Amino acid sequence: RRFFFPGPNMAQNLLKFAVTSSGRNFSTSVASKAIQNVTIIGGGLMGSGIAQVAAQAGNNVKLVDLKEDILKNSKKAIEHSLPRVAGKVFKGDPAKAEQFVKDSLSKITFTTDISSAVSDADLVVEAIIENLKIKQALFADIDKVAPEKTIFASNTSSISIKEIAANTSRKDRFGGLHFFSPVPVMKLLEVVRIPETSDVTHQAIDSWGKSIGKVTVTCKDTPGFIVNRLLIPYSMEAVRMAERGDASVQDIDTAMKLGAGYPMGPFELADFTGVDIGYYVIKGWAEKFPDDPTYTIPENLEKMVKEGKLGRKTGEGYYKYNK
Repeated sequence: RRFFFPGPNMAQNLLKFAVTSSGRNFSTSVASKAIQNVTIIGGGLMGSGIAQVAAQAGNNVKLVDLKEDILKNSKKAIEHSLPRVAGKVFKGDPAKAEQFVKDSLSKITFTTDISSAVSDADLVVEAIIENLKIKQALFADIDKVAPEKTIFASNTSSISIKEIAANTSRKDRFGGLHFFSPVPVMKLLEVVRIPETSDVTHQAIDSWGKSIGKVTVTCKDTPGFIVNRLLIPYSMEAVRMAERGDASVQDIDTAMKLGAGYPMGPFELADFTGVDIGYYVIKGWAEKFPDDPTYTIPENLEKMVKEGKLGRKTGEGYYKYNK
């Protein structure tokens, strides 16, 4: 299966928006300007993808990771992806495509210095490991050094935004920006707000999402937000069906593709995104909601994770792949 990389709307200007005082501790003079300086923390697949689409839209981007090797891989991934985007946007005009790639790459700085990277940020997007304590510690640290204007956002797919923001002093300038993988391809962006998120902040991050070519949807800070709240229980029920012998993995996938019109069946999707991703999401929910049978962990899923059968990235999940 091939996945193509359509480019965002390159003619779209960075959105400007007018705001009125929200009565919160946030400067409306800052909020009235489009977000330009963006810091992404986490150089993995999601972080590098977010950095790429932000740079494509003309943002000044700093991509941060603690490991130089990860940043080198991030740069390689972006350098590999950008020409594919350029080829779609500037089809038949290689000179413009080449300039697009060059301009986009020039917008990205790769660094291990977190304090320096957030020193002039309008927006910080965290895209690190799905671990609440680690995320809380990260935001508590950068809260001390980031300017007052800086908005914080997490790309978490399953952890409460309110809990992530707990140790910061800027809950009115905190929200969720949940991108989908692969970021340069997937058009959706879930914009999550907690009760403390100011209208100014929500408008700022929602407008920024649109400015980088995404279609935004707004959601409260509910477990899994919109997509994963529906998708994870569906995926778990598919696993349970196969465990019970109700139908085979292959037939369940075929049924959902041809009967529901899904581009992938639940097992194909799990292999593509990573079997462990779904496991750790459902594990977190099971711990938080122990009395809800919806979040019971299927035995087979846990067994696969322990055996390292995590899907495409390991060569085997519900299906086998040639690495």
